[in-house]
Amino acid sequence: MTKPIELNPKQTLQNNIGAAKKSTIAEGSTFAEVLTKTQPLSFTKHAQNRLENRQIKLSDEGLARLAEAVDKAEKRGGQESLILMDDIAFIVNVKSRMVITAMDATKRGEGVFTQIDSVVLADGKKPEE
Repeated sequence: MTKPIELNPKQTLQNNIGAAKKSTIAEGSTFAEVLTKTQPLSFTKHAQNRLENRQIKLSDEGLARLAEAVDKAEKRGGQESLILMDDIAFIVNVKSRMVITAMDATKRGEGVFTQIDSVVLADGKKPEE
């Protein structure tokens, strides 16, 4: 008489967890891509001060647009990007997802931005056609 095969409960649980993780992660995604998707934007103290002093308010929708623009820059290989959103300009370190500085239309000085390798337009919602 043959004994039935018994599974170790830990193995079953680990296999189920592994299957659940695979279902939430797109095929072919690297660890860095998955981490980036879950990592929110952060702001340097300098950027926070600029936003506060210049009374620049970012809504949840604005933050989402900014994050989407950072995603676009990353996909194209950007490292230090100028992101233009409405009348606000942000300099962002794409790899660390860190906003370095922010300025509105009245505080752009001469309008010269240095030490950037890409520009991304963070367009608002496009009108439906």
